[in-house]
Amino acid sequence: MTIPASFIQELIARADVVEIVGRYVQLKKAGANFMGLCPFHGEKSPSFSVSPTKQFYHCFGCGAHGNAIGFLMEHAGMGFVEAVHDLAGQYGLQVPEDDASPAERARAASQRQKQATLTDVLEKAGDAFRKHLRQAPGAIDYLKGRGVSGEIAKQFGIGYAPPGWRTLAGVFPDYEDPLLAESGLVIVNTEDGQVEASEAKRYDRFRDRVMFPIRNVKGECIGFGGRVLGDEKPKYLNSPETPVFSKGRELYGLYEARAAFRDRGYALVTEGYMDVVALAQLGFPNAVATLGTACTTEHVQKLFRFTESVVFSFDGDAAGRRAARKALDGALPYATDTRSIKFLFLPAEHDPDSFIREFGADAFARFVQEATPLSRFMIEAAREGCDLGTAEGRAHMSSNVRPLWSALPDGALKRQLLSEIATLVQLDTAALSDLWATAAAPRGGGASRQAERSPERPPDDDGYFPEPPVYEERERYYENDSKKRPFNKRFGRKEPPREPMRGRSQPLSRPDIAVRLLLANMAQWEPLSHEVHLMLCELPGPHGALFTWLDSQLHEHGAQSWAALREGMRGQEFEALAEKLMTASEGGPPVDPEASENDLLAEAARELGSVLDFMLDDRLKFQQSEAIAAVGKDPRALERYKALEARRLELRARMRPKTV
Repeated sequence: MTIPASFIQELIARADVVEIVGRYVQLKKAGANFMGLCPFHGEKSPSFSVSPTKQFYHCFGCGAHGNAIGFLMEHAGMGFVEAVHDLAGQYGLQVPEDDASPAERARAASQRQKQATLTDVLEKAGDAFRKHLRQAPGAIDYLKGRGVSGEIAKQFGIGYAPPGWRTLAGVFPDYEDPLLAESGLVIVNTEDGQVEASEAKRYDRFRDRVMFPIRNVKGECIGFGGRVLGDEKPKYLNSPETPVFSKGRELYGLYEARAAFRDRGYALVTEGYMDVVALAQLGFPNAVATLGTACTTEHVQKLFRFTESVVFSFDGDAAGRRAARKALDGALPYATDTRSIKFLFLPAEHDPDSFIREFGADAFARFVQEATPLSRFMIEAAREGCDLGTAEGRAHMSSNVRPLWSALPDGALKRQLLSEIATLVQLDTAALSDLWATAAAPRGGGASRQAERSPERPPDDDGYFPEPPVYEERERYYENDSKKRPFNKRFGRKEPPREPMRGRSQPLSRPDIAVRLLLANMAQWEPLSHEVHLMLCELPGPHGALFTWLDSQLHEHGAQSWAALREGMRGQEFEALAEKLMTASEGGPPVDPEASENDLLAEAARELGSVLDFMLDDRLKFQQSEAIAAVGKDPRALERYKALEARRLELRARMRPKTV
């Protein structure tokens, strides 16, 4: 979209920079100008000047300067077009769009109106939640027990949703208003029998929860996070995706922390609402949190609009390591030579909230200062499980690190890391570059066609982005293999194939079995390795989409029962697959009616481990075929083949049936 320069000039001339800045900064008249504390850096004496005659602001301390549009871009983190639309809206002006059709302009105007209406609805609910908090001693005691002061609760707009099914009916006279459901405040229940007859169809999403308003960079309420007072599940509940809220793009506390980013020099990214609130109260107002999901590239991109330094703070347990690994994937494309990205790991038994309360702000500050740089963490992640004392281990690391290194933007950091990686795998930089270039090059017509379809995601040596024909082939392999060797065999012990039950045309494939076992016991997803997570999430079609969704659900809600998962996946592309697998009566292993629940869980874990081992073995076998095909073109292909063979031998030793 092109905005005419003449309109921008008219907008700046009509806008009053003193009024715009004054909404965010307390200004006092000082001669011909207005003065205040600079919102872009911490200061005790005002050096921030706003000129009504020049329609310009300037800070004599940090040098920040600009007009009304520039202020909205800098302070509110808006893009140029967004800032122009926001400012124009404040003065009742319509932004002309030279290259937009009348229909497109009408749709855009309708969308902006809808967003404004939804934020008004959410703001009204937030006011009601804050009023309810004053009359909720249980919620007040909970916050006091967590060390939250009244001042901090007010700063973050914390409230309380009472336990009733329809409390919001007292706030919104028209409880049937579609906006209440569209904003995520009300659930429209299409199944009878879920609530009392008098309250059927509609009820409040948030009940008996401490409420944390989620604000965008302009300070508008776009959603909520609710925390239970006890140990019920899910512990945290977020607003659903709406026209104004997407948890993959928003960060809790960003609006409150923007100025602190400049004051402290970095943004601190945590995993929970209470981490942000506790850190703000105890001296770290520069903290934000992802909204129950893994850190995305959109999160990182948004943070770098406000600061050049980001520290990710995660728990020290296995789940925290996995969250950090995903944050690494999101941060790599933005790791330029002028930016700092670090990873902070606390002791396994602590999160930032508990750590800072037990050991104090100074101890936490030391952890921040000594956080692991992105370059170190990237190397650590790539060499995990690789014995660098062997050629096979070095080859394995080379394969692991290539997609990570490739994601880095060109610059001095990327070149230095190439040299460091080459030293670790005992190759010179030229040989390593040639090896990776050969590995990334398309092989044959199928690879070339895939490269044309997806130029940004070429297949790599580790099999995370293979060509669709290969996956189709592997799917057929799973199905054909399961016909020859039924899935309920144990570690290589052959069993006679079963006759399929009436109405079923094919036995379950291995991905089907993995889906069934993990939906039946979601907690089994947590201990799986990062390699297995990637393998499952990159499966084609509904299988991969289901595993990706399952991973996000675990991050957001923790382990859930199949009944809860069933409700959450309504309307998803994989709903039919999951329903079929979880309701089918055939295809499962025989169950001992006298077995205890623990025995059944252990048996299911063994079953899952066996299936995943076979899937990994199949993947390694495919990579070996690629390596053999490259012999003669790639001098390192044979070494890569041997490394893969070593991994397969180790895997097959684990798969071999135990003898008594």
